[in-house]
Amino acid sequence: MKNNVNAIVFALAIITASTILGNAVINRNKKVGTISVTGLGQTNFTSDLIVWEAKFSQINTDLKQSYSDLKKDKETILEYFKSKGLNNNIIVFNAVQTDKNFKQNYTADGKYLGQEFTGYTLSQTVQINSNEVEKVEKISREVTELLNKGIELYSIPPRYYYTKLEDLKIEMVAQATDNAHVRAKSIADNSGTKLGELSLAQMGIFQITGQNSNEDYSWGGAYNTTSKEKTASITMKLTYQVK
Repeated sequence: MKNNVNAIVFALAIITASTILGNAVINRNKKVGTISVTGLGQTNFTSDLIVWEAKFSQINTDLKQSYSDLKKDKETILEYFKSKGLNNNIIVFNAVQTDKNFKQNYTADGKYLGQEFTGYTLSQTVQINSNEVEKVEKISREVTELLNKGIELYSIPPRYYYTKLEDLKIEMVAQATDNAHVRAKSIADNSGTKLGELSLAQMGIFQITGQNSNEDYSWGGAYNTTSKEKTASITMKLTYQVK
């Protein structure tokens, strides 16, 4: 009788173990469903900082005289900017650059005779950094007025920036995340499932392009500085578990 009881217990143990093992295999092979979506955050904004540079120069065989003439030009340019309402603290004159000029001489039959010194070129750039974007833009267009004072100031196209870029990024990440969540929920509803926990969030590259431009996006992130009116965009890729 004792042997029969032991046999029954042993058989039950085998059946129980088999059931547990079978469930383990089934659970191990069961795939967890996920939904992956990419959301977009995009906004237009106006630059609030302008950086404008211009260059002026003097040419003379006498280095001392050339430097003196350049200094007079600098003073005239500074007075001109002040008359336009710009403060001294936003006007920066960079260091003077000095270059020697040479003429290459040849004979009539093309034989090289050497070079001849023709004088010095002294040049200097002036840079303006200002939050008064419209005012500096206007000055950059009207700077040819200095020609009447005998000064050739070569204007370089302004560059435009935005000083609250970090705050803008935070807002756009939230916008892109909300956009991705709405898309994921729509997919889940249409497929008869429900969104579970967020398992993965990946932020894409932050891009700034000119508004209504044909600029290409860059893998490293485009950063337009030539347009005052810009468009910023960022993507967020979210992966949700489904239940």
